Amino acid sequence: MLKLEVNGDLMMTKPDLKKMTRQQLRSYVLAHREDDDAIEALIKRGNAGSPKYLFPQTEEDVQQMAEILRKKWESNQV
Repeated sequence: MLKLEVNGDLMMTKPDLKKMTRQQLRSYVLAHREDDDAIEALIKRGNAGSPKYLFPQTEEDVQQMAEILRKKWESNQV
């Protein structure tokens, strides 16, 4: 935990976000939604289990991405 002091008075403590697991960081963000640093750290970590998609470069790529998104959308509508 980092201790933040103003004029010698302890104002609050903030955890070391780099040492937290992804799940711990997610829980912290849910409990401290105003902590922009924590939100940014969580976003930057991403999710190792998520598929990676390249940005479409050609019309064929755009069509493939549209198909991927359509299937994803339909699977979530159940």
